[in-house]
Amino acid sequence: MPSALDQWTAPPAAGPRPAPPQRRRHVLALPEARWALASLLLFLSAFPLDLAGAPWWTWGPLYAAVYVTGGWEPGWEGLKALRNKTLDVDLLMVVAALGAATIGQALDGALLIVIFATSGALEAVATARTADSVRGLLDLAPTTATRLLPGGGEENVPADSLAVGDVILVRPGERVGADGLVLAGTSDVDQATITGEPLPAAKQTGDEVFAGTVNGTGALRVRVDRDPSDSVIARIVRMVEEASETKAPTQLFIEKIEQRYSVGMVLATLAVFAVPLAFGSEVQPALLRAMTFMIVASPCAVVLSTMPPLLSAIANAGRHGVLAKSAVAMERLGQVDIVALDKTGTLTEGTPRVRDVRPLPGAGLDERALLALAAAAEHPSEHPLARAVVDAARERGLALPEATGFASAPGRGVAATVDGRSVQVGSPARLLDACDADGSALRTVTALEAEGRTAVLVLLDGEPAGVLGIADRLRPDAAATVAALAELTGRSPVLLTGDNDRAARRLASEVEITDVRSGLLPQDKVAAVRSWEAEGHRVLVVGDGVNDAPALAAAHIGIALGRAGSDLALDTADAVVVRDELAAIPAVVNLSRTARRLVVQNLFIAGAFITVLVAWDLIGTLPLPLGVAGHEGSTVIVGLNGLRLLREAAWDRPPGGPLRQ
Repeated sequence: MPSALDQWTAPPAAGPRPAPPQRRRHVLALPEARWALASLLLFLSAFPLDLAGAPWWTWGPLYAAVYVTGGWEPGWEGLKALRNKTLDVDLLMVVAALGAATIGQALDGALLIVIFATSGALEAVATARTADSVRGLLDLAPTTATRLLPGGGEENVPADSLAVGDVILVRPGERVGADGLVLAGTSDVDQATITGEPLPAAKQTGDEVFAGTVNGTGALRVRVDRDPSDSVIARIVRMVEEASETKAPTQLFIEKIEQRYSVGMVLATLAVFAVPLAFGSEVQPALLRAMTFMIVASPCAVVLSTMPPLLSAIANAGRHGVLAKSAVAMERLGQVDIVALDKTGTLTEGTPRVRDVRPLPGAGLDERALLALAAAAEHPSEHPLARAVVDAARERGLALPEATGFASAPGRGVAATVDGRSVQVGSPARLLDACDADGSALRTVTALEAEGRTAVLVLLDGEPAGVLGIADRLRPDAAATVAALAELTGRSPVLLTGDNDRAARRLASEVEITDVRSGLLPQDKVAAVRSWEAEGHRVLVVGDGVNDAPALAAAHIGIALGRAGSDLALDTADAVVVRDELAAIPAVVNLSRTARRLVVQNLFIAGAFITVLVAWDLIGTLPLPLGVAGHEGSTVIVGLNGLRLLREAAWDRPPGGPLRQ
């Protein structure tokens, strides 16, 4: 009676594997986003009426609704924080907005409410997306596994109930249920989610496999060697969560600044009101001075000092195919001083292609004839290498002879009869044996592998006829991108890859990268990033796969390539290159640096206006209309200065050069 392993060696059904279910929530599912949108729409309804001089009862209730929809949540949270003896800037801004309304400046207050409501919504969206992406990663691991029973037979059990020492059966096309060791069977396993390698890895007895990777055409018996909670895929989840949390200290620092500013504003406003009263002033003039102080000291211009340059940079980058997920991400892009690049799917296209066709002496075949025979034999196969061979033949316009008697052996290759002759195509290590009498095939294989190629041997009637060299293809703009990033940061980028060292160094030499770290698992990439950041560097990681997600999250800033990138990488990264144009990466870094310089300019302008207006109000008598004009004037100036980055010239600007007028 055949064993369970023998019963499941048929190839999987044709067609793409179903993608894991998506758990991303719609933006408007978040209450913060709904309230912010409502306040914005109400403001846009009221502002034209106010500007046109319509009666107050047409725009007044709309402004009041802006205060309610956009201000109730930060106001309520601020009151709860106040109960815990903490005063945050959100509550202060709500109070300032209400103060503005009490002295007839409802427009100023409503605009302030809209700005802060929008900021809170963006923060909520970013937090929700991170949580969704981490949960989505769990879908990569199967929920069930087939456990083999000691007395024979099998049972379907939850994957998280597996224990170390259990033996599981992994059928063709299934995801591996746990990290473990192959006890029996041969197959090709797609483990790109873990290592990032573009080609399936041949697995046989004694090889390690990882949970969540996809089995090929053979069946495997696997002994579970790690508890499911400690599998590589589970550790990736934990690393993404931990790395995301490491960004919290920056937020804590900002909150400390906000706390001090808030307390100072409250104390100063009370003093401006109380001191004149102590010296016999009337209540109304003292209140008017205090409200004027609150208006001119309001940080509207300071808020707009940061957002217009960064949001304009985000919009400009978006027009050129780069999605920065937040203003924080755009700002951080300009701070990087080390760039770490993934190899497969990042510097390369991520698709294996035939790069070399080398007939062997004595075979009587030229390149076209050798490729046509190999493609005819590989045509029925679904293996990625087979598709590369067939695609190469089609690109050259070759007619493929009909193949009969097709057979496929996992980890070995394929065999077929083509034009009455036996053709075998597959692994040199499995096919050469003693048939290479003069050693020419082995020398050719060795030479190709030294160049970073995957060698595929072609046998004709049992004798070596030629060798195909298959490799991933470098992106056309890879070398120029590496050079531009080196110019921006002052040092050449680093290559971080799960691929073998020989292939990694071969590709690195083509783009002039000298620092190569190969054979890395996800945790190794994270360790490299953290070691640089421990030295005080700010690291930009560029990747596309699930295996890059922990490093993307751990880095100061992460960029994912959108067209071929995994869902997790896209969600974890702070920015996404939607069109897969590598040249966009140095361009957006350069744009971010320009935005950061404009932010500094705006902060100086806003600080100067606030200082002058506050001093005027405290030392002399600042008329309220003039105070509002100065306050709004500074807001308009910093806003227009930031909007300069919307122009095309900002994207095309050379590194370090001035922004063209």
